[in-house]
Amino acid sequence: MGIDRAAAAELSFFLAMPIMVAAFAHDLLEIKDFLSPERGIEIAIGFVAAFIASALVVRPFLAFIRRAGFARFAWYRIALGLALWLAMYWGWGLSPEA
Repeated sequence: MGIDRAAAAELSFFLAMPIMVAAFAHDLLEIKDFLSPERGIEIAIGFVAAFIASALVVRPFLAFIRRAGFARFAWYRIALGLALWLAMYWGWGLSPEA
């Protein structure tokens, strides 16, 4: 569409934000009757941890995309996905003792 790689990656992050907020709100409404104050604290801690992690990861990721493009990232995701699929297929990590 004529935009550079970094702008496309930023746009995808910005488009994902309202979708993730809506998914969180939907799940929260489904379980609102089962929430206790302790669960609320856990959710808040998870939210803060996810925000901090994303703040630390997004900028280096965008720098990588500007420098190397999407191809390396795509091949990494494909290889990781295949490795995880094979691990699940062979039953790694699915033992009943765990």
